[in-house]
This record gives sequence, C-alpha cells and structure tokens, in this order.
Amino acid sequence: MSIAASFLERSRYYLCREYPTKIRAAVEAMPADRLWWRPNENANSVGNLLLHLSGNVRQWMISGVGGQADVRKRNMEFAARGGADAAGMLDGLDTTLRETDDVLRALLPSELLERRVIQGRETTVMEAVYHVVEHFAGHTGQIIWIAKMSAPGHVKFYEDGDGIATPLFLGEGEFEMGTTSPQTAKDAKEREGKVL
Repeated sequence: MSIAASFLERSRYYLCREYPTKIRAAVEAMPADRLWWRPNENANSVGNLLLHLSGNVRQWMISGVGGQADVRKRNMEFAARGGADAAGMLDGLDTTLRETDDVLRALLPSELLERRVIQGRETTVMEAVYHVVEHFAGHTGQIIWIAKMSAPGHVKFYEDGDGIATPLFLGEGEFEMGTTSPQTAKDAKEREGKVL
C-alpha cells in the first residue's frame, strides 16, 4: 500500500470509526442535562462541539474536498444554547461522517496534492484531510473530558494489562486499525528491542 493510500485509510478510520465511537460512548454516558452545559460563557457545551464538528467536517470535506455547496453557518454552532437531544445530535454527526467517508473513499491518492480554497484559505486536499482529522481529535478530547467530569467512572476506552492498552470501544471481533488482534499487538511489543 502506498503512503498516500495508507494516509487516506487511516484518516477514514479515525474520522469515521474511532473518534465518533468514542464520542457516542462519552455522550451516552452523560446525564441528559449536561449536553448543553457550559463551564462558563466563553466555553462550549458538548452540544456546541457536536454542531461545530458537523459544520467543520461538512465545510472542509463534503464541500471543500467533495465539491458540494458550502452551507455552513459557523457562528450559529457556538451561539446555540440548546437544541436537539443527544440522540439527535449524534445521529446528525453520523450522517455527516457517512457523507465524509464517501468523499474519502472516492479520493484517489493522486488527488491529495490538488489545490482547494476552503474558508478563504488556499490548501491542498491532503492538508484539508489532515486539518479535519486533527481538529476532530482535539474536540473529541474535549467532549470526553466533559463526559468524564459529568459521569465519573462511566467513560473508559481501554483496559490496561501487561503494558498493552486493549480497546474497549470496539465491538466483538473488531480490532484497532493496524492490528489484527490483541495478540498481534502483544507479539509486536515483545519483538521490540529484539533483532529480527
């Protein structure tokens, strides 16, 4: 697999599998009244962050890379003080991410260096994908932090044992990208430091 194809595959995994799975688990663990809670007027609620992630991904990936019309109203993502419940917000994000996965799946590695103008900035497709993945990761962390504060002990993504962090957020028989099983990860750890 080429580096470009690997980059696209890994980006799809993070945006369309790992991060939204963690967000869903975190949000579903929170009390319903915490969805729109803000620690102060200058901070964002989880509801705002979910709106913002949908808006950002739609603008950068579906519109900027995929060519659909840009309908984003960024200021409204942060101004909202209420709205849909958690299930509705998560379903909206999932819809956006399914469309994003379609865009990423259709991209050819040769298109990664094509130029685009997104949010008034000239960028390449690769830079746009990279931006969206890192931006999504940052806000995923914020959502998880708020959920852990709101539901102590109810948000856990890994089981630690023998120096291996085994993911709990994947379904039965599913493994993190780049591994085929927990045993493969353990075998790789044991090979560290050995000359093969």
